[in-house]
Amino acid sequence: MYKPKYFIAQELVPKSVFLKRGARSLELIDERLLITIDQLREKFGPCTINNWHSGGGFTESGLRTPDCKHYSPFSQHTFGRAADCKFSKATPEEVRHYILTHPEEFPFITFVELDTPTWVHIDVRNCKAITTWSPKK
Repeated sequence: MYKPKYFIAQELVPKSVFLKRGARSLELIDERLLITIDQLREKFGPCTINNWHSGGGFTESGLRTPDCKHYSPFSQHTFGRAADCKFSKATPEEVRHYILTHPEEFPFITFVELDTPTWVHIDVRNCKAITTWSPKK
């Protein structure tokens, strides 16, 4: 089991999951995603996924379960394979551009959502190359 260097379980799962499973919540997150968010943190600096545990408002930027407002049964968030990352030292556009022009540095990223104003959605779904999608299209 991969244990992230820069993230604790509370940052990756909703409160309801953490209250039931504690640190074992990490077992619900795909190892490829855990490795990738550490790689992104090392490249771009501090990153927030969920921050409910410290009084913040982000509760569904990692794993999503049926009790989550933005739950979708086929979302990669549902399977622990997606994260919405908010970086404090880089803009979403800078991070997306870098990922798309240096895919060899992030071998597990297979999907990047475009045109999101404050976060970078990445996931590690089972496909060959990086696929992009925009909510604006």
